[in-house]
Formats: sequence, structure tokens, C-alpha cells
Amino acid sequence: MQGLRKLLSWLAGSTLLAAAATAALPGTATAAGERLGHAVAGQPYKNRPTDKTTDWLGSYTWRNQQVWCVQFALHEPTDDVDFQPGGPLTTKWGEPLAPEVAAKVSYLLLRYQNTTSADEAAALAHLLHSWTAGTTDPKRLDPGNGFETIGYNVQSHLDELGKKQPKAKEAVGRLEADAEAHRGPWQLTLTPPKQAQTVGKADKWTVQVVSATGKPVGGVPVQLTATEGTLGGDAAGGSAKTPADGAPLAVDVTPTGFTPKLAASVRAPSAQPVLLKPGKAGVQQVITTGGETPLNKEGTVPARNAPSQVTVSKVDASTGAAIAGVSLRVTAADRTSPALKQDDGKLTGQDGKPLVVRTGQDGKAAVPDLKTPQEVCLIETEAAPGYDKGFDAKNPPTVCGSLTPGSTLALTLVNKPNPAPKPVVPVTIPAGSEPATGVASTMTVLTPAGILGLGALTLLGAGLGGALCWRRLVTRRSGGR
Repeated sequence: MQGLRKLLSWLAGSTLLAAAATAALPGTATAAGERLGHAVAGQPYKNRPTDKTTDWLGSYTWRNQQVWCVQFALHEPTDDVDFQPGGPLTTKWGEPLAPEVAAKVSYLLLRYQNTTSADEAAALAHLLHSWTAGTTDPKRLDPGNGFETIGYNVQSHLDELGKKQPKAKEAVGRLEADAEAHRGPWQLTLTPPKQAQTVGKADKWTVQVVSATGKPVGGVPVQLTATEGTLGGDAAGGSAKTPADGAPLAVDVTPTGFTPKLAASVRAPSAQPVLLKPGKAGVQQVITTGGETPLNKEGTVPARNAPSQVTVSKVDASTGAAIAGVSLRVTAADRTSPALKQDDGKLTGQDGKPLVVRTGQDGKAAVPDLKTPQEVCLIETEAAPGYDKGFDAKNPPTVCGSLTPGSTLALTLVNKPNPAPKPVVPVTIPAGSEPATGVASTMTVLTPAGILGLGALTLLGAGLGGALCWRRLVTRRSGGR
């Protein structure tokens, strides 16, 4: 019984169905002899005590526990009667209940067995008697039957509820529809995100409970445990409830490792309720709880580090000016194979080779969504105009760096411009002209032999000039002779 009391203590704090989300939180009757429900006009049967003119539809208190009777017309439970677990639940006449009926009983007790509403208590008692002793067989409804064999007149008791307690009659229909829609066995589903998660970034997982009839069940407490991850939102404390409309419960999970896992657990109604049989003849059997069956699910999804991107600036080594239109191949550290994308795919172009990017007018190019960590290299595929003199196709300009999660790797690739043409001496300067300011396209280079020849010509010219001058001087002295 100690284990049963612990179970009841847990149930007292649970609200399992969205359809009754506006109802008062469940409580437990504690006073000896306390009852919760409504009395209706009594159904006649043989040797019915004259002082008992009504039938009680509701719960009883037995040893500080709220219990429900399932053998109509037998004596009510009292504290001086011992009860022991037994089962399974049958009709008043010992006939087995259909599995779906037993499942309805378990569900309603799990949801409503601690209700504080007299209308709900009366409705639940009416349904329990209807399923375990209800009949339309005239022989079983014959007033000539004693309390041990008389059947429960379902329609008569429902009509009596409607006369004085219309809200209780309405509750009968509500609870019956609730039980049919949400009876067990339940199914628990847990769905991870479709795509791999990113370490350090929250994503939505979903948990849903579905009944045997395929209806989603709302208001179900869910216990949650994350491995290699942390819980957030409403589930940050490790528990949450499925939404009132039965929609999937969204759970925020932030990975802290590469294999985050989420485990979910719920307490579902058992296939058979917990039945207690009296140790004294003539006393009704009672139910304290529908019983619970734990349902567990877990799921996992891969996680990756946050992606990174690389940017490269192509600049002139002399001026720092941007160089546009330069083609750069993006490779792994080996400078041959492709770099890896965030999804582990290879970063290739349409030709299947490592992707080639071109610098824009600002001399920059960017490659986003790269896996981390990894080392990438950007290799110049051909020389830009004006920079071809220093380009070596076998050892092209290259820059490499390491990517870290969630960052941008900024690289700079410098090119030396082609050298400027050397100035040359002009061939001739015409007499009377200004010195030339332009640069000749060619120049004359004199060999040693040429220099000797030029000296001889100079001496010959000087001799001729000297002879000419001497002849003029002699002529003047001789008087013109």
C-alpha cells in the first residue's frame, strides 16, 4: 500500500488532459466518511433498506484515500474493511471487460480520480457503474433481484441526474467522449530537427502523445533529459506539458557536443486499472487509480561547429590599391583537394574541381559556410594584367589560414606590379634644337674599335684645320702672295 500511496501523491499534482484544463486542480478527500458527488433517486431491488431511498453517484473516502466503487448496490467501503490488490477488473457478474472499456476506465481514473468537482465525481461514478454493472437485460434489471445481482439501470440514473444536476449529466457526456478519444494505449513520439544542429545554437525538438484512437493528448507532463546539450524555454527545468490542444511540445535543445541526445518520458494509463478487493463479503470492490505505464523515447541528431567564412583582399604591393578580376582557387591545406562546406560536402565548381572565385571591383572575394575547424588556401590561377612578370605558374601566389567556429578568416594576397621601363639616352640632338625630353626607343653602343676610328677622324680633322689656318697666315704676311 505504501507504493500505492506514493503513486497517488504523484498523481495529485498532475493534470493530464487538455480538455479539462480549466477545471480546478485535483485534491484528495481526507475526512473519514467524506463523499464527493450527488445522490439520485434509488433504483428498486429486493430487500432494499427502507432508509436508503437514494443511490450515491460519486467517490468515497477510505482510510484518507478517495476511492471509486465498481459493484453497484453492494455495501460502501468503510475504514474497518481491509482491501487487497486484485484483478483484472470485470463486470459485477465476473465477466471480462472489453480491452477498450478497461482502457477507458484507466484513463478516466488517471485524469479525474482526484477531482474536486462534485459534477465530475458523479459523472465518473455513473460511467464506472455503466461499464461494470450497466445492462439492458430485463432479467438483470428485475427488481426481484437482490443487491448482489441487480444490474445498473443506465438510462434511469442518467435521467435522474438530469432532473436535479444538469451539469453532472453534461459532465457524463464530456467524460465519456474524453475517454473514447484519449484512452490508451498511448504512443509517445520524439522528433529531432531534420537538419544537423550547430554547437551552441538552439533548435526545436518535438514531443507528442497520441491515444489509441489517434487523437493527440494535451496537458501530459513530460520529463526531459538532454545529453551533450542543454534544455531551454519552458523545458529548461527538465519538464514540460504537451500543449492544451495536443499539438507537439516544442523543446529547445542547444548542443554542447557533436551528438546531442534528448530523452522523454511520460506516465501513460495502464491497460488495466488498479483494482482492490475487500476482505469482507458484500462490500463493493474499489478503484483508487487507473494505474500507470511509463513510456520512454529518445532521439539524437548530429551537430557541427558553427560555420566560418574566408575573405581575401587582392592588393598592389607598391600602392596597396585593390586588384579586381583576379581568379583564386579555394583548396584544403594540401593545396590540391577541395575545401569542405559546413555540411561536409566538397567545395567544388561545375567542373568538379576546387571552386574558383574572382575578386570584385574592391579587390575582395568571400567564401561563406565553410566547415570548422579546417585550413584553407587561396591560390592565384593566372596573373592579373600588369602583374604577369612576377607570376610563376608552378609556384603561384598563395595565402592560407585556419578557420575557427563562427568567425571570419580575413586574408590578404599581395602582387608586385611589373617593373617600369628603364630610361635611355637619345641618339642625336639636332643643332639649334632644344634638348630632347622624350625617351628613345633605341640607343647606339660604340665598340673599342669604333672609338679608335672616331679618334683618328678627330685628329685628321684637327690637322686639316691647322694646315688651313697656317696657309692663311703665310698669305697675309707675304702681302697676298
